[in-house]
This record gives sequence, structure tokens and C-alpha cells, in this order.
Amino acid sequence: MTSRLFSRRSFLKRSGLTAAATAVGPLITIAQSSGEFQIDQQSLTFLRELTMATIESARFLPGHRQNATGIALITPGGNYPALWVRDFAMSLDCGLIKPAEILPQLRLIAKCQNGAQERQLSSGGIIPPFAIVDHVNLAGGAVFYPGTYSSGEDQGAPPWGPLPPIDDHFYFIHIAYALWRDTGDASFLDEAIGDYRLFERLERAFRSPSSDPVTGAAMSSKARRTVGFGFQDSVYLLGSMSFATLLRYRGARQLAILCKAKGKSRAESTYTQVAEKIAGNFERVFCSPGKLDGWLQAATEVGQQADIWATLFALDLGVLRGASANRARTTIAAAVKSPGNTVEYQGAVRHVPSDRYFRPNQCWEAGGGTVNTYQSGAFWHTPTGWLIEALRKFDPDLSREVWNRYIRHLRDGDFRKGKDCHAPWECFGLEMANAQNPVYLTSVSLPLAVVQGMRLGK
Repeated sequence: MTSRLFSRRSFLKRSGLTAAATAVGPLITIAQSSGEFQIDQQSLTFLRELTMATIESARFLPGHRQNATGIALITPGGNYPALWVRDFAMSLDCGLIKPAEILPQLRLIAKCQNGAQERQLSSGGIIPPFAIVDHVNLAGGAVFYPGTYSSGEDQGAPPWGPLPPIDDHFYFIHIAYALWRDTGDASFLDEAIGDYRLFERLERAFRSPSSDPVTGAAMSSKARRTVGFGFQDSVYLLGSMSFATLLRYRGARQLAILCKAKGKSRAESTYTQVAEKIAGNFERVFCSPGKLDGWLQAATEVGQQADIWATLFALDLGVLRGASANRARTTIAAAVKSPGNTVEYQGAVRHVPSDRYFRPNQCWEAGGGTVNTYQSGAFWHTPTGWLIEALRKFDPDLSREVWNRYIRHLRDGDFRKGKDCHAPWECFGLEMANAQNPVYLTSVSLPLAVVQGMRLGK
């Protein structure tokens, strides 16, 4: 295994930046056990306006930059000229992308889904039945792997493993769930796309990736290795993978809800049982208090490092409970308060705490890249909302400090201010070293969604 892997970010080209209109949002008040953490309306409105502008910058209309799909595409922003399934899905909960735009992009992803037969590519890639694409290029081509815009036989295999990423299957379900949630209308699930109705495609997508029959965890094996989560696509993980398992848990719950909306009580029960199996085994599989304190491990075989993003997401979903949740929050708060702050900078979050690297000069056991860069120690705003949420009851003052650092960073670098400003960035290092991909959507859309979703008692 080489120490440097190419990632889905490494092949990008420069793109222009455009400003957009604004939107005004409500005041969000988060009640605390020891007082109130009140996000001021001015800061929240600023974040909503910046998110709207970033969405506008990320939107490719038909014909724009060779967009031949016939529909408007919302890309990840930054320098990404394609529709990425996960980035699009992760941006839908902010409420600023409307159903009229969600449905055409959902249809496009469904059309690109693999058929009933496994495909063996000349590259060594293996596309399982009903696999979901990683992204759709501007020609409308189905790209199942990171690191390329090619939809042909040359996509896939080294260094990402022969199978496409797991997470896109569950983000596909999340897109459909978000559309139903926002409209209250499940009729689109009966729409025929090719040989299958959309709902059938969702169910087959859920069953496509491998999972542990005992624990329900999402898995990657040496023979059929796969990326679990696209924001870890440069990392080599084997065994059960925590973040992908959390997405499988959420996907099962969402399918159960969609089944209920369609009156499919037996299928609803099946997916509910899958979610319960995952939740019932999750702590036993991924918690290692004696080794990692309250952090979850990224994977059970190769890549047993502390996974900050998975820990925060598990708290957001409520999968960690009781003593495990308290231990996680204690560990998170201690890390933020530690000398040098091992996990957070300007409101942004690393993948692995800097005191939990595999070696001082190597973040992950295998894969990743240069230490303290990109997925091996750079800071990302995509999970910032989860961090604020995780701390809001446990340490409201610390939660407020993280929020303030986040907003200050965005205000200082707001891309609407001119050519020398490029926030929100995808990621960056200390003192903004190695900052990459300006005007990046999930750096604002997902934190906004989490903050807007904060309610008393959540």
C-alpha cells in the first residue's frame, strides 16, 4: 500500500465563482441544561444567505460548461463539474433546494444505476448488480468510482478497490426520502425508470452493498474492497466500517418510512428490523473505550483509528446512547479544549484527532496522504454542525465558541466579497495552508441543516 493515494479531489479543474441572492431565516434557540445557547439571528441569516449563494454557484444549467444532461445539476461546488450523489444528498436537509430541482436529479441518478447483472470492467473494477453511481458527468455518463470523469471501461479499481463506494447507495435513498418529506407525496416512487419502478430501485440499491448478517454493519473485504464513505476515499479500510454503517442504519429507517407511506407494512417491518439490528450491535462493534476513549473506530480490521466524523454523526443520529454517548461527548469536549486543539480549527473538523494518528508522521494505518493535509488531518466544515450539536447540551459555552469561530471564518473569507476571498473552502490546514476547492457547498449546507434542526429535547 503506498503512502499517497489519488483521491476524488485530485483531478479537478478550476471553475468560476458566482454570487447569488439571499434568504432570511428564523431565530434558532437551543435550550440547555445549564442555560441557553442562542444562535443570533444575524449569524444564522448570514449562513443561510451564504448557502444560497453557494448553491447558485454550484448550479449548472443545461448547456453551461457542456452540461448535456438536459436538466440543471447542483454540483458539489468548488471545482467539481459533475453531479455527485453524496454531496447533493448531504445538501438537501438545509431546505434551500426545492423539490422541482430534486426530482430531475433523482431520476438521472436512477437512470445511471447498474442493472441486474454484475459488470466486470477492463480496469479490474467490478460493478455489482443495482450499484449506484458515485457521480454523473456532464455528458450524462455513469461514473461509479472516484478519481475520474470517465464512464467507460477504464474507470475504477486501484487505488480505490474493485467495487464502487458504499455510501452512494444510501444517499440515493436519502434523496428520495428528502423529496417525499418535502412534498408529502409518495407518488413519484411508482414512476417507472427503465425496467424498474423507482421504489424498486431504492430497495435494490439498499441490498447491493455487502453487510454483516449478524450485526448489519456495512463491510469491505480484501477481495472485494470498497470505499465506505466518499470523504474517506483516499483511505484504505477493511472490515466493518462505522460511517457507512451509520448511513445503512439511516437508509433502513428511511425506507421503513417510505414503505409506510406506500402502505407496505411487511416491508416496513423488515427495514425497521434491519435498523434495530444495526443499532443494537453498533456500540459492541465500533466502540473501544479502553483504546479510543469515546471515539468510534473507523473500521474493525484495517483502519482502527479514531473516527471523529463517525462519532459526531452517530450522536446526531442517536445511535450512541447512555454511557456511550456521554463518554463520546466527554472525549470530544476534552479534545477541543486540549492544548493545540487536536480536532477543530476555525470551526472545521479533522477526520482523526492529531494525537491519535497511526504514527506521528502517518495519520491512517493505510492510504490517506501527507500528514495534516486533506483526509489525513486537514480541517473540514462539512461536519461542523454535528460538532456544535454534540457539545450544545454537554458544554454550551464550548459549542458557542465553535459556532463563533465557524461564522467568523466564513465572514472573513466570504467569496462574495471579491477575488481574494473564497470561503467556504472544502478543507484547509493550519494558517490556511493547502486550502483547496473554494465555494464548496456541503461546508455550509450541512452545518446549516443541522443547526436549523436543533430543537429542545433532540
